[in-house]
Amino acid sequence: MKSARMFAALVILGTALATIPLAAQWVNYPTADLPRKADGKVDMSAATPRLADGKPDFSGVWTSDEVDPRRPGEPPNPKDATTSRRMINLGVELQGGLPYQPWLAALVKERTANHAIGDPHIRCFPDNFLRAYGTPHLLKFVHSPKILLMLNEWNAGFRQIFTDARPLPFDPNPSWQGYSTAKWNGDTLVVDTNGVRDDTWVDWNGSVITESAKVREEIRRPDLGHIEIRVTVDDPKAYTKPWTVTIKERLIVDTELIEEICLEGEKDLPHLQ
Repeated sequence: MKSARMFAALVILGTALATIPLAAQWVNYPTADLPRKADGKVDMSAATPRLADGKPDFSGVWTSDEVDPRRPGEPPNPKDATTSRRMINLGVELQGGLPYQPWLAALVKERTANHAIGDPHIRCFPDNFLRAYGTPHLLKFVHSPKILLMLNEWNAGFRQIFTDARPLPFDPNPSWQGYSTAKWNGDTLVVDTNGVRDDTWVDWNGSVITESAKVREEIRRPDLGHIEIRVTVDDPKAYTKPWTVTIKERLIVDTELIEEICLEGEKDLPHLQ
């Protein structure tokens, strides 16, 4: 029970600190060119925006549209980043959990027991894109017909998804975000990624993807205010079989990214040794 309380306290402390910068600049600056109701609120159920080529436009500032463990049962603040339950367990809705290989099952058990003391996020390293979808840091998508940029206010990070028909690299130099190319299937953008680093954490439990991972995301925007991302991970080094989860994001309006550099003023790392 003591361990559970300590872990919960760490979650609350980390997420509370993460949202402090939202009280700063441009949080009340109105987002332009959005359909609004008579009361001035954005019509989140309005039609999906389109690029010049007619494909869905994923541009916008986004946060998780999942259950927020900080405020169970409360409606989300339209200007507030949400901490998804996926931040702790990416496969939270999978029956039986993520299908770990035995070595990874043992490692996740160890990392959970030691309160994720080796977590790269806690130690101010970048977040992998799968993890970024569930953390309490806003993501900004900038979309054009040839590229989708995902900007993360955490450590001023970025990810590039190329839609210019280039192939994935054959022997990529492993990186935090890997290498991503995409093609359209109707109104769904199908993104394939390879080349991530070994032991790339995707949740607080310490689940990982490895250099052998192939990740497919099927991204769709059913209306103005929501994005759905169907993720399939095929990583035989870490998992006994491929697995799929669906991640939901909601649009954040009348605000902007706030640069958050983890090591700036950081005082906790010396105490984690």
